[in-house]
Amino acid sequence: MKKRYTLEQKHWDNPADHPMPEHARVPATLTIGNVKIAPATVLAPMAGVTDTVFRRFIKNASQFSADADSNAANVEAATSNQQSGCGLIMTEFTSADGLSRMRETKRKRYLTYYDDEHPISAQLFGSNPETLADSARIVQDAGFDLVDLNLGCPAKRVVACNGGSGLLRDLPLIETIFKAVRAAVTIPFTVKFRIGWNDANIVCVELAKLAEDCGLNAAALHARTREDGYTGQARWEYIAAVKDAVKIPVIGNGDIRTPEDAAAMVDATGCDAVMIGRTAPSNPWIFRQIAQYTASKEATGVGTYDHPTNDDRYRMIRTYFQMMVDELAIEEQAEAARAAAITASGQIARDQRHRDCVGKMKQFASWFTHGVPGGSALRKQIFDSKNGAAVLGAVEHFFETKQAVEEANAEAILA
Repeated sequence: MKKRYTLEQKHWDNPADHPMPEHARVPATLTIGNVKIAPATVLAPMAGVTDTVFRRFIKNASQFSADADSNAANVEAATSNQQSGCGLIMTEFTSADGLSRMRETKRKRYLTYYDDEHPISAQLFGSNPETLADSARIVQDAGFDLVDLNLGCPAKRVVACNGGSGLLRDLPLIETIFKAVRAAVTIPFTVKFRIGWNDANIVCVELAKLAEDCGLNAAALHARTREDGYTGQARWEYIAAVKDAVKIPVIGNGDIRTPEDAAAMVDATGCDAVMIGRTAPSNPWIFRQIAQYTASKEATGVGTYDHPTNDDRYRMIRTYFQMMVDELAIEEQAEAARAAAITASGQIARDQRHRDCVGKMKQFASWFTHGVPGGSALRKQIFDSKNGAAVLGAVEHFFETKQAVEEANAEAILA
């Protein structure tokens, strides 16, 4: 059976419990080139996930209040981006070949972001040095703060084009790409990669040194091979080896499920920041929790953080789905402004966007309802919905019914 690397299948295999040293915590800040990132946490680029709606949603979900009653009271506002626990967000990986060939109007859609997303990094994949350099210039001209090269995606369709982790088998070509992109842009240039193609081809230390020699500003390592996919345990010792080998900032990625995991990775590897991927869709509060954990540990020596209530989950699901519907309306208004009449092809494109919106709602429902009692019933209602309004109605009905039952039970107890 062929392997397919989809986010839905990226579950953890018997996740390890890491020892928690007394003073372990995520750094308050990280500087990549001339870009300050605070705190030192990064939302990983995820295909089909980290579009502008999800990125802004994560920034909002990660915000904390630095008041006297908050666990985050000791996290100074000056060391955080808009008091968000997420320091840096990244786009979905984008094909350099596709980007360089797109019309300007379509290119803007792929590179859409909003002012409140800064600092933001655009991730590119491809294998042609000149095309990647051209696309990096496009990214820079679009106002992104950083540009990143994907050398980690294990998906077969990407590897087949020698993109993503497929390039790990060709370090000389990687060097050519590094030099071409570095010469093309002045914004910080980073790379995200895996430890190697397989256990017989571990190249992470050599690759990190190459990145440093070619003028890259930071390196992010997902501590698995391409052959591993998302199975087994991330091997953090390779993050430590890379950190020991280079002076540029090193960002650790792999198996961070909790604030404790984030602190343990920093302690075990010495990495300068942590990158979080598949935990974010199922627990959008993870960045805020890390900020709270860090602040409370600094203040009291004991790391604590808030856990979402059912009301929190309701607001989160409702907010994200509404943001998707609103973004769809913005796209349609922009399209209507460009065309006096809706052509047949335009109508087809509009219908496809609506299907994509509803499809993504259904995709995210399985993550967002994780841990919600009776969540399977809500997922079924969402999956049976035909449009965005129906999805929002299903969410409203589920949580209103749940609240009514809880209130009735409480009254019965008091009686």
